[in-house]
Amino acid sequence: MSIRTNRSTGGAARRTVLVSGASIAGPAVAFWLRRYGFEVTVVEKAAGLRGGGYPIDVRGDAVEVVRRMGILPRLRDAHLASRRLTFLDADGTAVAAVAPRAVGGGTDEDVEVPRGELVRALYEAVRDDVEFVFGDCAETLTDHAHGVDVTFRSGVRRGFDLVLGADGMHSGTRELVFGPEPPFRRHLGYCFALFALPNTLALSHEVLVWNTPGRAAALYAAGDSAALHALLAFAHPEPPPEALRDPAAGRDLVTAAFAGAGWEIPAMVDALRRADDPFFDTVSQIRMPGWSRGRVALLGDAAHAPSFLTGQGTSLALIGAQALAASLAARTGHRAAFAAYEGGLRGLVERTQARVDAGGSALFPATAEALARRNERLRRTATAP
Repeated sequence: MSIRTNRSTGGAARRTVLVSGASIAGPAVAFWLRRYGFEVTVVEKAAGLRGGGYPIDVRGDAVEVVRRMGILPRLRDAHLASRRLTFLDADGTAVAAVAPRAVGGGTDEDVEVPRGELVRALYEAVRDDVEFVFGDCAETLTDHAHGVDVTFRSGVRRGFDLVLGADGMHSGTRELVFGPEPPFRRHLGYCFALFALPNTLALSHEVLVWNTPGRAAALYAAGDSAALHALLAFAHPEPPPEALRDPAAGRDLVTAAFAGAGWEIPAMVDALRRADDPFFDTVSQIRMPGWSRGRVALLGDAAHAPSFLTGQGTSLALIGAQALAASLAARTGHRAAFAAYEGGLRGLVERTQARVDAGGSALFPATAEALARRNERLRRTATAP
């Protein structure tokens, strides 16, 4: 069926938009589109919201975006306020303890929250005004002069004026329209696993980062929680296809990478192997020559994932969502709107992506020499007045 002929109460035809992805960029762009008078459907492949407790940052201009959305007070209430970032050597001896901002940057206005808290806040801000469809996804997109015909995995067929892909770094929308991911992926030379484990170290409002050359581990205590968020990352020159497809293969690859490591690493590896839903992926960016084709446009990580090493993926998604919706509202033609959206945002995206090497050198020194230089910088930072 087609919903392109939906009408507003005033009788004027509303443009209809399908948004793929109900994480951060998707509900954010849906919020702004609905405010500008669009009829919006959000489709999400998962059966429900996918949150996760690991921390994310809302920084810079993105703070103003969430303020205008009315969710900043809620996020401030959930602010994690990490107090200390301690770097450890191979046997767990402290190298330096610094304020998190000394490594990650930021200002007092920035907000750090569990990812799931932001996902829920965005969803609840828009759920009464937007159609959400969970447990489904687009399988085909047919772009034509009057809209986009969409066939969903469920077999349902619908038509929309526009389709927006906000479905993450491994975007299915991008693959349907632009082709497979590899030409757009810049692998940064590392793989990582995220999982949770009990807080047996009694950590509170702090992060521990362990390094040996080419390997890193982190334990993150979000407040006084009984659980820790854990990361294991290691150098791997190429993306490992089997490990990305098969969770068991991913666990095996991490186990092999951390064989013989000291400190709490054996316990972390054991927790990873027993975890119900660990997340395994490459440390990568998405770099595309263009973010739209026809009546389909991408936003957030689907268009320009900067990698978590920049600490800016969430903020770029929020800023881009508002910019894309505003551009569509200001222009009747989708081509002009998509071009203006990309033209206004690409400079910020490229500057952010270019900073990834600084984040990598701080968290993942690849050689003994690089690790020694990083540790000396940290010691100077820790002793600075």
